[in-house]
Amino acid sequence: MTGLLFGGLFLLLIIGVPIAVSLGLSVMTVFLAGGNTLLFPALPQRMFTSVDSFPFMAIPFFILAGNLMVEGGISKRLLGFVQLLLRRRPAALPQITTGGSVFFGAISGSNPATVAAIGGITIPAMIKKGYPSDLAGAIAAACGTVGVIIPPSIPMVTYAVTASVSVGTMFVSGIVPGIIVALALSLVHRIVCTKYEPADKNAPRITFREFFFALKESFLALLMPLLILGGIYGGLFTPTEAAAVACFYAFIVSMFVFKELKWSDLYPIFVKSAKTSAMILFVISLSAPFSWYMTTHGIPTRIAGAVLSIFGNRYIILFLINVILLIMGIFLETQAIILLLTPFLVPIANQLGIPLTVMGLIIVINTSIGMITPPMAVNVFVASGISKASIEKISIRIIPYFIVLIAVILLFTYFPQVLTFIPNLLGINMM
Repeated sequence: MTGLLFGGLFLLLIIGVPIAVSLGLSVMTVFLAGGNTLLFPALPQRMFTSVDSFPFMAIPFFILAGNLMVEGGISKRLLGFVQLLLRRRPAALPQITTGGSVFFGAISGSNPATVAAIGGITIPAMIKKGYPSDLAGAIAAACGTVGVIIPPSIPMVTYAVTASVSVGTMFVSGIVPGIIVALALSLVHRIVCTKYEPADKNAPRITFREFFFALKESFLALLMPLLILGGIYGGLFTPTEAAAVACFYAFIVSMFVFKELKWSDLYPIFVKSAKTSAMILFVISLSAPFSWYMTTHGIPTRIAGAVLSIFGNRYIILFLINVILLIMGIFLETQAIILLLTPFLVPIANQLGIPLTVMGLIIVINTSIGMITPPMAVNVFVASGISKASIEKISIRIIPYFIVLIAVILLFTYFPQVLTFIPNLLGINMM
C-alpha cells in the first residue's frame, strides 16, 4: 500500500495533475485498493480540520498585507530609503534590490510578492542603467529568496504547524539566516555587477538634512516590520494576530496617511489576496489526508529508521536531506514540499539530535532556493514577466546566485550554531 500511495502520487505528478489533486487521488486509490471505502468520509473531515487552525490564519493576512503595501506606496518608500543609503556603493541597484527585499520580506512573508513589489521598481531602473534585462531579472529573482527567510514567513508558519513547533520560535530563528543570505547575495552583486555599475564617487554624500527627510518620508513604512516583529517577540500578540495588525496598519497608512490607496483599489486587492490564499490553503487541506494515512501506518518512522540504518554517517544523512529538498524544489511547490517531507524529516532530526527549528530552517531555505530553479521557479516567472527576458536566459544568469545559496545552506546544515546563537542567547528552546 505504501508503494501504491507514492507510486500513484508520482505518476499523477508526471502526467501533469496538480499537486493538490494528486495528493487527494493517491489516498483515494489506496482506500479503493484496500477495500476501505468506508474511510472516504475521512478525507473531507481531514481537509477541513487541517485548515481550521489559528496559526494558518496568518497566511491570508500576510498575503493581504503584502498586496496593500504594494498598492499603497509602503514598499516604494522602503525602497527609497534603502536607495539613499546605498547610492554610492558599487552595484548600487542590485544592492538596493537586496535591501528592499529584506524590508519587504519582513512584512509580506512571501517570495513571489517580494519579487513583484521590489523587482517591479528596480528591474526597469537596472535596465535603464545598462544592465542586460536577463541579468536584471535574475537579480530580482535571487533577492526574492530572502522573502520567506526573513520573518515573518508563510512557509515557516506551515512548517511550525506541521511539526508542532512554536511559530514565534521559528520567526526568531529566521533573523540570522535571513541576514546572512542577504549578505551572500550582496557579495555576488559586487562580483557580477560592478562592471555595469561601478561605485559612483561623484554621487553626493548623504547630508543630515537629506537623511532626516528620507527617514521622515519612510518612517511609517520602516515602522511596520518593527511593529510586527516587536509585537511578536515582545509578547503583545501572536504571529497570527500580528498578521492582522499588519493588514490594519498597511490599510490605515496607505489610505489615510500616504493617500495612495483608493476605495476602488480594495476589491481587486482582496480578490488577488483571496486567490493566492485559496491556492495555498487548498494544497494544505489536501495534504492532510495524505499525511494522516502515512502517520497512522507509521510510514515516516519506518522510512526514517531505514535511512538511519543504511547511512550511519550523520554528515552524509544531512547532505542527502539537502539534495532531496533541492530536487523536490525543482518540481514541487513550497507548501507541498513542507507538508510532504516534514513527517519524514522530524523523526530523523530527533534521532540525530537536531533541533526541530533548525530542521525547519533547512527545509524553508532549501524550498526558497527551489523558487529559482526551473521548472517550478516562481521567482523566475515573476521576474521574467517584469523584465520581458526569457525564463531560460534568466535561469542561466542566476547560476552564480544559486551556487552561493547552496554554500550558505551547507554552512547552516553543518554549523547549526550559526542558527541557534540568537535563540540560545534569548533562552529559547528550539526543540
